[in-house]
Amino acid sequence: MKQYFVDLHIHIGRTMDGSPVKITAARDLTLANILDECLYRKGINVIGVVDAGSPKVQSDLIRLVEAGSLAPLDKGGLSYLGKAMLILGAEVETREKSGGKAHFVCFFPTLEKMKNFTSVMAKYIKNINLSSQKAELTAEKLFNIVDGLGGIFVPAHAFTPHKSLFGNCAARLTEVFSQRAIAKIYAIELGLSSDTYLADRLADLGGITFLSNSDAHSLPKIGREYNVIDMQQANYEELLMALKREKGRKVTANYGLDPRLGKYHRTHCLVCERIAGGAPPVLRCEYCGSDKIVKGVLDRLEEIATYREPVSPDHRPPYHYQVPLSFVPGVGRKTVDKLLQCFGTEMEILHSASEEDLEKVAGKKIASLLCLARSGKAELTAGGGGRYGKMLIREE
Repeated sequence: MKQYFVDLHIHIGRTMDGSPVKITAARDLTLANILDECLYRKGINVIGVVDAGSPKVQSDLIRLVEAGSLAPLDKGGLSYLGKAMLILGAEVETREKSGGKAHFVCFFPTLEKMKNFTSVMAKYIKNINLSSQKAELTAEKLFNIVDGLGGIFVPAHAFTPHKSLFGNCAARLTEVFSQRAIAKIYAIELGLSSDTYLADRLADLGGITFLSNSDAHSLPKIGREYNVIDMQQANYEELLMALKREKGRKVTANYGLDPRLGKYHRTHCLVCERIAGGAPPVLRCEYCGSDKIVKGVLDRLEEIATYREPVSPDHRPPYHYQVPLSFVPGVGRKTVDKLLQCFGTEMEILHSASEEDLEKVAGKKIASLLCLARSGKAELTAGGGGRYGKMLIREE
């Protein structure tokens, strides 16, 4: 088996001609820039873009295939310069009869399959050219469409408060899906404010593979969470086997933020703007008493958990806490560029470079902080209400 670094949730901000796709994403987050960023700076081997349902993005894909940069693989996916693999995904918003909204990422093996999906979804989405659009569908109906076209259906950022399966729609899978659908949900995405140990407090998820992806809205955010996956080679069929844990293919590690760094980890008061610090679940502001809150992921999970402590199945890989380079105090663009010039990619910096070698490039203080960040032992303050948590520096 070969080991691959995998990020399966990257948005496209603009087409290569400048048309908007994900309006809230950076303008330079084009397909071509994403592929180069993953290959040359991040060291991500398997790249999942989640806006390939847009016809304008599909035009970009065709341009890159015609230019020879992308090449369709026999077993699904597209090879980028023979060095990385692109997986085509589309993020879609659903709405339940209860009013709950959730996002799902739908992956397909080929551009033709994705085009077929786009043709179907155009009946339910007002502007098919934009990202993460609201479909006039329930989650079950969307699953049926994806399954009928031979795609992979993954709940995105499954616990976030505004638009997610467990954060906004249901406490149990059976409240939303049929048993047939549940049997074919092979993976869920944890999201930045959760981790394996929080998610494994839900009995529903014991048989499901966990994914840690970046949900990147800018180039620097790519790879802030990622997966290590064992496969024979990089293609769509191998990835599907890994999600199903078949024939030795599997996710062997999740790397991501400590949930406290996520934007929605704790309950946030919309009146006094303070983030909860008390024992979860906090369902009313501890400081001003208001019930106008954005419920935190930790608080929501405490509310719906099956178990008091996580119960992880034998197949569950370790979850490694890391603070991305961009979160480390004092590490700006110039420092990152110097490190990349020396070590090649962020994966090399995070996984291979010694503290001694880091010190030679970035100095003793930065090297020490980088090692603390990648060890998962950094001191943090919790995020909430759309504000990231922070890594703290204690002066000696």
